[in-house]
Amino acid sequence: MPEWLEPILRWLQDSTVGNAVRSTPFMYPTLESLHILGIAVLVGPAFAFDLRLLGVGRRLVSVTKAARYLLPVSHLGLAIAVVTGILMFSAQAVGVAGSGAAPWKLGLLLLAGLNVLVFHRGVYPRLDALADAHAAPVAARISAIVSMSTWTGVIFAGRFLAYI
Repeated sequence: MPEWLEPILRWLQDSTVGNAVRSTPFMYPTLESLHILGIAVLVGPAFAFDLRLLGVGRRLVSVTKAARYLLPVSHLGLAIAVVTGILMFSAQAVGVAGSGAAPWKLGLLLLAGLNVLVFHRGVYPRLDALADAHAAPVAARISAIVSMSTWTGVIFAGRFLAYI
């Protein structure tokens, strides 16, 4: 961890929020449980949509219908995971940031976010044109594979935060 980062992390950890999360009975395990639920609400629909982009269920549901129903749910899960993740991080910022898994989690989160941005700027505006396509364009399929890979990596790295 860079030297300049530790005072910022210590400030966050010693903040009112960090202290409250650490000292309030059952706060941390409650946040952790909500974080896991947020991840499930994020990743479940995202994986279902990614699989649809890869051709799974092509005859059952159109890409546009899958996007309309799955992506807003995924966005809700992301909001829950981000808020609870920040709150949990505030309780143990120095220790978590010092974990060997922290750079992996941060890097994979950034890559997942970049993938979402590229998808929403590039492929998403043209989803209506994909409704009847036999296969999604290569860019959409690559985005789906990157999405599934990065979110899987984020989950693994998140679990490893406590162990390495």
